[in-house]
Amino acid sequence: MGARRARNVDNNNIAIAFGTFDILHPGHIKYLSNAAKHGKLTVVIARDESVNRIKGVAPIMDERSRKVIVGSLKFVHKAILGNRTISKNGMYRVLKKIRPNTVVLGYDQKIDENAIQNFASANKLEFRLIRLKPYMKERFKSSKFKQIASDRIRHKDGN
Repeated sequence: MGARRARNVDNNNIAIAFGTFDILHPGHIKYLSNAAKHGKLTVVIARDESVNRIKGVAPIMDERSRKVIVGSLKFVHKAILGNRTISKNGMYRVLKKIRPNTVVLGYDQKIDENAIQNFASANKLEFRLIRLKPYMKERFKSSKFKQIASDRIRHKDGN
């Protein structure tokens, strides 16, 4: 199924997207604006402890700051913090609570699509699962921005 244009969004549909959004960049904007084409967009911001566990490093910006920034985007209906659960079940709890019509995944999110679909079936949830294509991934990837920042700090400090 193709994406609908934003002006044709059915406001009764709820779309949901998940992410860290530590250094917000054009790739994130493209991901979220495309996700918003599928319904009123709720964005689930990863908790600091989840980011640390999954990525092995603490986020640069704390979870509340990331939530405020993402929530300020005009196409985001609501930004919420993810569950404090340190397991994959945190995402599933959010899906049960919000009951979206569409779950939109980024191209690089390490989420098992079959597991989500099995969870949906087992819990009588019905939603479309969409994985978006990357937007200029050679240029707009959070890890690249963090590496550039780290290199600049080391260069400034003379290391």
